[in-house]
Amino acid sequence: MEPTAQDTPAEVLARLSAAMNRQDLAAFVACFDPDYESEQPAHPDRRFRGRAQVERNWAAMFAGLPDFRAEVLRSVVEGDAVWVEWRWTGTRADGTSLDARGACIFGVRAGRFAWGRLYMEDVEAGHGIEAAVTALADGRSPAPDTREAPSSTA
Repeated sequence: MEPTAQDTPAEVLARLSAAMNRQDLAAFVACFDPDYESEQPAHPDRRFRGRAQVERNWAAMFAGLPDFRAEVLRSVVEGDAVWVEWRWTGTRADGTSLDARGACIFGVRAGRFAWGRLYMEDVEAGHGIEAAVTALADGRSPAPDTREAPSSTA
């Protein structure tokens, strides 16, 4: 489906999600304004401007993850912005699994994403809440959670 200037933020998100799951790079890139501005507040050095960088990034993603899937867990539209919670999965060339989750906030102008704030991270397991709080509070790296999992009675 070709973008139109009248497309709502929800329609742009639906186009993006469909293009991701088809690994249709041209359709994916068409969802972005030529002057798209991307930032990842937790990773400020990943900030960039321009649809050309979107294309390079996602060409690498699709090439490296031939079974890439994007699942929209939740989304909400507020004015010209759409908030989306994602789960991204796939298998990397080395056989390891991608399991990334997070949220993105996109601003829409003329039927395309004009800006985005991305909060996507690989899923981390095995550290527990105490280790995470310790890491935040005093900077020590989290140690693996060594507590035993409760046994199942079913």
